[in-house]
Amino acid sequence: MATSNEVRYLNPPAVETQKKKYCRFKKNGIKYIDYKDANFLLKFVNEQGKLLPRRLTGTSLKFQRKVSQSIKRARHLALMPYVGDMLK
Repeated sequence: MATSNEVRYLNPPAVETQKKKYCRFKKNGIKYIDYKDANFLLKFVNEQGKLLPRRLTGTSLKFQRKVSQSIKRARHLALMPYVGDMLK
């Protein structure tokens, strides 16, 4: 029999496990981020046009800097908007 301080479950309790974040650039071997590819850069921008942080995208520091620089270049050349109302 179980003692009073021991708790038993028929099924193990559900524990939320998050997927391991990874840098998609390191995984795919991408070395250069093209600022002219606006559709790819939209994955790193939210609906208002703000850059998504590393903790959400899982991008490494080296590539996050390159992504931000290429987004800024694309905005400067009017390939991407600075501010978007429901951008996606």
